[in-house]
Amino acid sequence: MVSLKLQKRLAASVLKCGERKIWLDPNEINEISLANSRRNIARLHRDGLIIKKPVIVHSRARVRAWNEAKRKGRHTGAGKRKGTANARLPFKVLWMRRIRVLRRLLKKMRDAKKIDKYIYHQLYLLSKGNQFKNKRVLIETIHSMKSEKNKEKALAEQAEARKSRARDRNERRANRKPVPQGSE
Repeated sequence: MVSLKLQKRLAASVLKCGERKIWLDPNEINEISLANSRRNIARLHRDGLIIKKPVIVHSRARVRAWNEAKRKGRHTGAGKRKGTANARLPFKVLWMRRIRVLRRLLKKMRDAKKIDKYIYHQLYLLSKGNQFKNKRVLIETIHSMKSEKNKEKALAEQAEARKSRARDRNERRANRKPVPQGSE
């Protein structure tokens, strides 16, 4: 049995692969053993005596099926978890997501003149203090604050109107000429 170590190494170099991917025709060992240069090896490759084996299949079908199931929520029970809840999805990340949503909403409403800068500032500080669980709660609070403010404004206007009416009445009374008594 002739050693074909050299031929295998040269073939791997010529075909740009590893030696384990080289197939030497067992029926043509004598002819292959005579090839001692890269050019000869390339010629034998063209003739089909030396072949580069195909890449071994490493199927991802099972992985895809598993990931598809995980997307549906399978394989995520207590037994499959290694880290703490905080390690898997940090509380800080949840907080950042929530506070960014709330602050974005506040800025949008302030820029659209739906809320004034005083309500904005008050709600900004409240949201920083973890008062709002989500966007819906914040919107409800905004509506209630706006209605409260409108109610106060309406009451103030009514009081002002009442005061002005009373002032007018008093002025008219003061300007009215006194009726002389005993002129009957």
